[in-house]
Amino acid sequence: MAISSPGIGSGLDINGIVAKLMAVESQPLRALDTKEAAYQAKLSAYGTLSGALSSFQSAVQGLNDPAKFQSLKASSSDATVASASASSIAVAGSYALDISKIAQSQKLVAAGQTSTSTAIGLGGTTTLTFDFGTISGTLAPYVPAAGTGGTYTASAFVSNGSGAKTVTIDATNNSLTGIRDAINSAKIGVTASIVNDGGVSPYRLVLSSDNAGTSNSIKISVAAGGDADVTTLLSYDPAGVVGTTQNLQQTLVGQNTEMTVNGVFVSKTSSTLTDVIPGVTLNALKIGTGTISVAQDSSGVTAAVDAFIKGYNDLAKTLKDSSSYDPATRKAGILQGDASVRTIQSQIRALLGRSLTGNWAYTNLSQVGITLQKSGSLALDSSKLTTALSANPIDVAALFSATGKASDSLVSYVSSTSNTKAGTFSLEVSQLATQGQQVGSAAAGLTITTGVNDTLSMSIDGVAATVTLAAGAPYASYAALAAEVQAKINGASALSGAGISVAVTEAGGFMTLTSNRYGSTSSVSVSGTAGATNLLGATPTSTAGVDVAGTLDGAAGTGSGQNLTGAAGNAEGLKLLITGGAAGAGVSRGTVGFSQGYAYQLNQLISSFLDSTGTIAAVTEGTNRSIKDIGNQRDVFNRRLANIEAQYRKQFTALDVTMASMSQTSSYLTQQLAALSSQTK
Repeated sequence: MAISSPGIGSGLDINGIVAKLMAVESQPLRALDTKEAAYQAKLSAYGTLSGALSSFQSAVQGLNDPAKFQSLKASSSDATVASASASSIAVAGSYALDISKIAQSQKLVAAGQTSTSTAIGLGGTTTLTFDFGTISGTLAPYVPAAGTGGTYTASAFVSNGSGAKTVTIDATNNSLTGIRDAINSAKIGVTASIVNDGGVSPYRLVLSSDNAGTSNSIKISVAAGGDADVTTLLSYDPAGVVGTTQNLQQTLVGQNTEMTVNGVFVSKTSSTLTDVIPGVTLNALKIGTGTISVAQDSSGVTAAVDAFIKGYNDLAKTLKDSSSYDPATRKAGILQGDASVRTIQSQIRALLGRSLTGNWAYTNLSQVGITLQKSGSLALDSSKLTTALSANPIDVAALFSATGKASDSLVSYVSSTSNTKAGTFSLEVSQLATQGQQVGSAAAGLTITTGVNDTLSMSIDGVAATVTLAAGAPYASYAALAAEVQAKINGASALSGAGISVAVTEAGGFMTLTSNRYGSTSSVSVSGTAGATNLLGATPTSTAGVDVAGTLDGAAGTGSGQNLTGAAGNAEGLKLLITGGAAGAGVSRGTVGFSQGYAYQLNQLISSFLDSTGTIAAVTEGTNRSIKDIGNQRDVFNRRLANIEAQYRKQFTALDVTMASMSQTSSYLTQQLAALSSQTK
């Protein structure tokens, strides 16, 4: 009979014996586990290091923007009188203000009506034409309590050329409410409302120009044949006869903001002024005096430098903790002796320890207050940084970012590429960029007639468009006609949608249309219609724009509009904006310095550590391969252990069987001997 359970036959603890033998055989597995745990700890340490590098890179990138170092702030001595904000093109300084008027929109009120819903007139089609311009003459001030005044005598109206707008009133909308809604829906630059003044005919239509200023006052013309009652209610020609064509009362005169800025008189249609002080947006709030101060805003840079220092110090601590030996605990960092850690440490320290080259005010970090401490961390002297920013913001920018500085004030740095080398380059400009334009050959006709000469067909910067000029009475001046042409062209959706616009000027009645773009893609052509002939004469002259041309570092650059870009070589990819100045063969425009600052270089270096083929990826991939190899070794060893265990069990099972057989023989012999002994007795 076979033995089904190990040790039953012999009484040996075969399972216990095999388990102890296999524990001895399995000792190499525990060594593999220990080795794998060490590799896993390294992976975790590389992940922590990668995170610290990424955080430092984010801080570095916060300093790799030249515009950050040229940020300015504007402050007001009296925020109730005026407020201001400054852009990077502003110039530091102080500006004294004396505000005497604040811009406001003209408001008109119509005669009172007994109802807002009752039809006015018989419902005949009435076309209202709204124009905007300047009123001159004698004004009888409006007296609100009496409801009198608000009319002009001996006056004139001059259109601002923004273009007339029309609204149609008929039987569907000839109530006071309908007229209000029709005007508002037309979006013509006028807002209508209804006010109840509590009188016998209390409901009064109030019209307000959407744009403030003296040049945006309203004139309302009514086409012949319109409804008589609607005409009487809404006809408003400030140069007309009161009660005949001047039927509304002006309750609030349109006026400009008027002030002096450093003693210079300024008059603008808005209370928000963007073109009085270059780079400064000025908001006039009330009549009074005050001072606007424009100064360097160092808060953003200081915050970015603080983040830079924190990021570096956090990284330095991570590198130290992971690679150093602590004698107190007698424990070594997980990455002690790791070559990748030594590489990262040495390259970052070497970069920060180098001085930059070039003709800049600052060539190392200590000059702007950033110093390396004995502990290996960085520290900031904020006052030293603020002083440097106030004195030379562009040079501080060059210390950190990739930026350029030209010796010529009409040349400015735009951008660069990774191929641009740090250095100082000579600049020559042989040709300035120009704008495409068309110049009239005869004085323009001031009379525009519908269907005759009111249409202009054109191509601006290669984009075709057709516009229709406002027709009617002759334009009061060539300037007014030029303003109308400019407004209509710039309002054409085909052009405005492509970011295209023109400037229309006149000299002695001769019109000039100039594209606002520069370069070889800039062109203006108005032709083929009676409107073109009326505006520009029979043989206008068109001139296409040209690109800027010149050399950078002795090599011919590529011109695109006003931008000149360096060719292959040290200045490759360096883009400059050239807005004017001397030009011609061999004309020198000074030099352009280009710097790749610490933040720029650190960003490049950290990217080389973190990218898919970089240092961290390489060591991580190598560690993962080692872990995979350990897994393969474990699989091979486990298969070997299974074979060993099977062999042990086979051997001990055979021993068990042998010992069981011997035990049976022993029992038999014992029984036989006992029987013989009994017989002998």
